[in-house]
Amino acid sequence: MKAIGYTTALEISDPNALLDIELDTPEATGKDLLVRVAAISVNPVDTKIRGNVAPEGDTPKVIGWDAVGEVVAVGEQVENFQAGDRVWYAGDLTRQGSNAEYQLVDERIAALAPATLSDAEAAAIPLTAITAWELLFDRLGFTPNQDASSRTANVLVIGAAGGVGSILVQLAKQLTHATVIGTASRDESAAWVKARGADHVINHRQPLAPQLATLGIDAVSHVISLTHTSDYFDQIVEVLKPQGQLALIDEVGSEVDIMKLKMKSISLHWEFMFTRAMFTTDDMNEQHHLLHQVAQLVDKGALKTTLGTHFGKINAENLKKAHSAIESGQTMGKIVLEGF
Repeated sequence: MKAIGYTTALEISDPNALLDIELDTPEATGKDLLVRVAAISVNPVDTKIRGNVAPEGDTPKVIGWDAVGEVVAVGEQVENFQAGDRVWYAGDLTRQGSNAEYQLVDERIAALAPATLSDAEAAAIPLTAITAWELLFDRLGFTPNQDASSRTANVLVIGAAGGVGSILVQLAKQLTHATVIGTASRDESAAWVKARGADHVINHRQPLAPQLATLGIDAVSHVISLTHTSDYFDQIVEVLKPQGQLALIDEVGSEVDIMKLKMKSISLHWEFMFTRAMFTTDDMNEQHHLLHQVAQLVDKGALKTTLGTHFGKINAENLKKAHSAIESGQTMGKIVLEGF
């Protein structure tokens, strides 16, 4: 089968950073589905793994953690799918990825794809939807489907124009009563966030507290920081209410002093959407269920695709361009590639 992989972890500017290769087509056993990949999207995790994680052994490493495709075979323990099903998923960080014609994925982290979206439109959603859903409902404790207790909540989303922010804003507005404030630094990204349903948009390149005050918001109950948390940490502590909640997905360094959270009794929550699959947790099947719920919301018209840019066919040249774009930090929504 065709695939795009690498043999050495390199900067994306290196000609060998990503290569067109041929690999044996895997076989489905156990709870695995063998999926013929139709479309994929590219996430920041792709660039981080490519640049920092070397392949094990002699087999090139294939990355990519978002896909839509057709099930062509199932393992003997599969219960919920059959050949011919059109599925979507984000995959497992510990296994070969979606930048290949065929991929194995555990049925517990896959679901039927939305019928109303094209392959490219659907491929933009799984990883970010799982991350956003788990942030809101597993980490921060909101209850989906219009939880009345969220009426007084103000949620500040830092980096709301990116992939996770683009779906998180929609989920928060559709499934909670919270007031959602997104941050964006450019006119076009601010318009993107507003179009996804944010009640307010402020500029993260300007001090946050005065902008919130202008909106009549003295403090927020929740901050979801999706990027550059280290840069905003002191401001986050400043704008959070006593007993507020902070959730984040990015890496922070030793410069972040979590003791600053103590005086306000601010709780800190990490979200890593690969945890369930990596550790085969007892509730691993929850990702199957949440992707099913997201697909239903899409098909009802409650959620929009977060596709930002279509980069063409799935090959090394186009994936290099996609990785470069992600690393620029200037993308809106998701980058998608389709077909081989």
